[in-house]
Amino acid sequence: MKLNKFLLLPLFILSALNAWGQSGHIKGRVFNSINNEAVPFANIAIANTNKGTTADINGNFLLDNLAPGSYNLICSSVGFETYFLYEVTVSSSKPIRINIPLQKNIQQLEEVKIKATPFNKTQESPLSMRSINSTEIYRSPGGNRDISKVIQILPGVASTLAFRNDIIVRGGSPNENRFYLDGIEVSNINHFATQGASGGPVGMINLNFIQNLDFYAGAFPSNKGNALSSVLDFKQRNGNDERLSGNLTVGSSDFGMSLEGPIGEKSSFIFSVRRSYLQLLFKALKLPFLPTYNDMQFKHNIKLNAKNTLTLIGLGAIDDLKLNTSVNKGLTDTKEIDRNTYILGNLPVNSQWNYTLGAKWLHYSKNSYQSFIVSRNHLNNEAIKYKDNIEQANLLLLNYKSQEIENKFKFESTKRKGAWKWNLGVSSDFVKYTNSTFRKKEQNGEAVTINFNSELTFGKYALFTQVSRKFIDDRLSLSLGVRSDFSDYSKEMVNPLDQLSPRFSASYSLSPKFNVNFNTGRYFQLPAYTVMGYRDGNNTLINKKNKITFIQSKHWVAGIDYNPTQYSKISIEGFYKKYKNYPFLLADSISLANLGGDYGVIGNEAAKSISKGKSYGLEILMQQKLSHRIYGILSYTWVRSKFKDKHGLYVPSSWDNKHILNITAGKKFNNNWEFGMKFRLLGPAPYTPYDVELSARKEIWDIAQSGQFDWDRLNKKRNPTSHSLDIRLDKKWFLKNWAINAYLDIQNIYNFQAKTEPYLSVERDASGNPIEDPNNPLAYKTYQIENKSGSILPSIGLMIEF
Repeated sequence: MKLNKFLLLPLFILSALNAWGQSGHIKGRVFNSINNEAVPFANIAIANTNKGTTADINGNFLLDNLAPGSYNLICSSVGFETYFLYEVTVSSSKPIRINIPLQKNIQQLEEVKIKATPFNKTQESPLSMRSINSTEIYRSPGGNRDISKVIQILPGVASTLAFRNDIIVRGGSPNENRFYLDGIEVSNINHFATQGASGGPVGMINLNFIQNLDFYAGAFPSNKGNALSSVLDFKQRNGNDERLSGNLTVGSSDFGMSLEGPIGEKSSFIFSVRRSYLQLLFKALKLPFLPTYNDMQFKHNIKLNAKNTLTLIGLGAIDDLKLNTSVNKGLTDTKEIDRNTYILGNLPVNSQWNYTLGAKWLHYSKNSYQSFIVSRNHLNNEAIKYKDNIEQANLLLLNYKSQEIENKFKFESTKRKGAWKWNLGVSSDFVKYTNSTFRKKEQNGEAVTINFNSELTFGKYALFTQVSRKFIDDRLSLSLGVRSDFSDYSKEMVNPLDQLSPRFSASYSLSPKFNVNFNTGRYFQLPAYTVMGYRDGNNTLINKKNKITFIQSKHWVAGIDYNPTQYSKISIEGFYKKYKNYPFLLADSISLANLGGDYGVIGNEAAKSISKGKSYGLEILMQQKLSHRIYGILSYTWVRSKFKDKHGLYVPSSWDNKHILNITAGKKFNNNWEFGMKFRLLGPAPYTPYDVELSARKEIWDIAQSGQFDWDRLNKKRNPTSHSLDIRLDKKWFLKNWAINAYLDIQNIYNFQAKTEPYLSVERDASGNPIEDPNNPLAYKTYQIENKSGSILPSIGLMIEF
C-alpha cells in the first residue's frame, strides 16, 4: 500500500499543474518514392477539417499553429496515388518532421479522388499484413510499450501463460519469426531470449524510435526470407533535425532516457539507454529469481545529397539473472515456500548479451532505388547450475557457453517502369557459432552427461526477385516472386534449386470498398544454430551427418476485406500451412516445432529433418481506427496446429489453442485524457504430462531437479481456457517546450488465476533433503505443486519530453 501511494504521488502533483495552451507544428517533404525527386505543390490536408497547406517547389511544407494532439493527414497530387498518414502526434516539446513518399499513378493523369485509408496494403502482400503506428503501441492496455505484447491483439497471434513475449502466429512455433529495423535484420528483440527461438519476457526495442510496424502473418514478399510464420518490419523515425531534445521515461520496472538532435546540416541522431530495477522489486516481493536488464539503441541518419542517404543503427542488451537463495527466510506460507524451493532447484544462473550494428546506403536513380546493407549480429549466452546451488565442482549440473555471430550483406533494387514494379536482390551471411556444453540430464530413461565443444563456420546465401503489376483500371493486382536460399554447411543445403521458393499474390476490387485476396507460397528456414552446431562425444557434427536440411512450409491464404468507412475495416481470412523437414529430436522423440515457449536453449541435441506438421484456421477482424475520439479492434481466430509424433500420428502441437479472442477499445476525452481496455481469451493449450515414475528415480532427480515429461503422451492434456482484462488511463500535459504523459495501466484487473501444468517436486525433510519413497528405495517421494499464472499487476509510469 505504501508503494502504491508513492507511485501515485506524481499523478497528484501533475494534477495540480495549471497547464496553458501551447502549439506545435508539422513539417516535412513530399517526394517521389522511386527516385526521391520533389513533388512540388502537393496538397497536404488535415482529415475532416478545412485546414491544410501546399508544398513548395522543393516539396517542403509546414503545418503550424496546431494544438497538441493527434492528426490524420491526407496528401494528394496530380498523377500520384493519394497517401494517408494516420495519427501523427503533435507535441509542444519538439517539431514533428515527416517524409511523404508518393507513388506514381499510371492509370490517371488527373488528380485522384481522395479514397486513401489508414489500412496499409501492398501488391506483394494484399492480405495477412497489418500496420501499427507508434501511437497505437503506446496506448495499448497491458502492452507496457512492449511491441511483442501489442501485436498479440492481432488475428492469428497467440501467446503463452508464462509472462513471455513469444510470438506464436497461426499455430507456428516461436522460432519461425524474423525481425527487421529499417530493412536491417535483427536476430533478437527480447531480453533473456530463448536461444534457438525468439521469445523472452521483456522487449528490447525502444518505442521512442518507432514510426510504424508492418506485421506479416503470411504472404511474405520475396525480399524477406528465413521465416515460416511471421515477419516484423519496423520503420524507425529520424531524430529531431532542429534542436537537441529528449525523453525521460520512468515505469514500474525500468527507467530510460532518449536524446536526439541535429549533427550539422545534413544529419540527425537519436540515442537511448534503459535499465531495469526489477531485481529490487522482485526481492521486495519475495520472488526466487532476480533479473536485471539493460539496453541501448541508436540511429544516425545522414543525407549525403539529393540522391544518397546513409543510415546507421545499433541495438544491444546486457541481461543477468541471479537466484534469490534467501527468499524463504521469514515466509510461513508452505505453498509459497514449496514453489520457491522448486524454482531455486532447477533454474540456472544466466548471463546474456547481444547486439546488432548495421549500415544502409540508399541510392536513388531515375526510375529506381537501390539499397546496400551491411550488418553484424552477435549473441553471447551463458548459464550455470549447481545441485542445491552449492558451488562445488562435484555438484555441477550445467555449464553452458555459446556464441552466435552473423556478418551480413544485402543488395536490393526496386524499379518502376510504367505499370510494372520489379524488385530483385542478393544476400550473403557469414556465420560463426561456438558452443561449450557440460550438462547432466535424463535421456532415454537414463542419467547421462553431455560434454562437448563445438566451433562452426559457414555461409548462407539468397537470390530473390518479385514482379508486380495492376490491371483493369487498377482493380486487379498481381504479384509473382521467387526466392532461393542455400548454404555451404552441407551438400544437402548447397543446391539453390532444392530451396526454390515461389510465391504468388492476387487481389481484385469488386468495388471501391470490397476486395477479394489470395496468396500462396513456399518458404524455407534454416534450422537453429544449436541444431546445426551440435556435436556428439566423438566431436562429430552429428546433425550434419544426419543430413539436417532447411525447414519447409507451404502456405495457402484467401480472404476478403471490406471498408464500411474510411476508418473502419472488416476482414476474413482462411489459412493452411503444411510443414516438412522440421528437426525431429532423437533423444526425446519429439519435433522441435513443439518447443521454444520456455527459458533456456532448444535444439542442442541430435536431430533429423523428418518431422511433418500442419496448421489451419480462420481469422476475423473488425477494426475501427481512431475517429470521433473512439477506436477499437475485435479479432477472433480459430486455429488448429498438429505435428506428427514418434508413431507417425498427427497430434496437437504445443500451440494448438483452438480459440483466440481479443477485444480492444478506447476513447479520447477532453483535456487530453484517454481510457482504453483490452479483453483477451486464449483457448486451452496442450501440454505433456510428467513421467512420475521416471522423475522420482534418485539418479534422475538428482541431476534434473524437475519433473521429466512422458513423451509417449505428447500433448495429451490441456490447460483450462484463460482470459484477462487490462485497462489503461492516460493524461497528457503540454507546457512550453515540455510535454508530460502520465499513465496508470492495470493488467488482469479482475485477478484471473490461470491454472497451468503443476510442478512435480519431491518431498523434503526439515534439513531440505529429499525423502526416500518407503515403497521404493531407489526413488524419492513425489508430490505436485499447484502452478497458477496471473495476478493483478498495476503499473504507473511517467514520460517527459523536453
